[in-house]
Amino acid sequence: MHERILPKPMTNSSLPPVRTGQSWSALAAQFAPALLLLALLAAWQIVVWLQVYPPFIIPPPLAVWQKGVEVIADGTLWGHIQATMGAVVAGLAVGLAAAVGLGYLIAKNRVLDHALSPLIAAFQSAPVVAYAPLLVIWFGSGLTSKIVTSALIVFFPMLMNTVVGINSVPTALRDLMRSMQATRWQMFSKLEVPAAMPVLLGGLKISASLAVIGAVVGEFVNANAGLGYLINLARSQYDTPLVIVAVLALTLMARLLYSGVRLLENRALAWQKRDRPQWK
Repeated sequence: MHERILPKPMTNSSLPPVRTGQSWSALAAQFAPALLLLALLAAWQIVVWLQVYPPFIIPPPLAVWQKGVEVIADGTLWGHIQATMGAVVAGLAVGLAAAVGLGYLIAKNRVLDHALSPLIAAFQSAPVVAYAPLLVIWFGSGLTSKIVTSALIVFFPMLMNTVVGINSVPTALRDLMRSMQATRWQMFSKLEVPAAMPVLLGGLKISASLAVIGAVVGEFVNANAGLGYLINLARSQYDTPLVIVAVLALTLMARLLYSGVRLLENRALAWQKRDRPQWK
């Protein structure tokens, strides 16, 4: 008779080793932003205690917190956030639509590329602050000029990313689609859009942040509402805590837009993670 051999129980010595280095690095990466924020607040408070600058130039963090609570409680901040966010979203939509449409045409037409490239480079070299006053003159001091300013600052980087993304589609895949007698729509929807999606979403992440800058530049020039207007008003009154509150609101707005694009990117490019080989 053959003796039955039972498996040995797993002991602590037979367990795979725990990589403490990786766990510590992951933990440090998770808490690094919070620690950095605490360090900045501590340095800010130390500068205030040392009285390097008078309080109306560098106010204490507590004064900024109190001002933020005040303008949030009375609804002042939320009204200006709504005005700026409306211009940002509309400008981002207009700029993206124009940039993606024209970028696709430029990528597919070499004659159009040679004709428009010098003009695009010339307009892109001029900062948006330089022609923002002209936009106010042409489109008025209302919401339209802020939307156009935001759309223009979004337009150029998204245009370049669209051209690069469409041109980066491998020629072998195009030839394969043609050999399978794919229609122009099938070529666009099944090959060009998925292949260019990583580059397009990379441009969208940049454009989402730039849209906030464009709207605020328009509000700096001439406006009666918005966070840019609030910064100008607070600066004229030497209300530095209110300036900082408005800047922090703009930062949070840009961060939320960027995070929204990151979420869209994770969903749209989930197929890349599924197709990626898992190495053990």
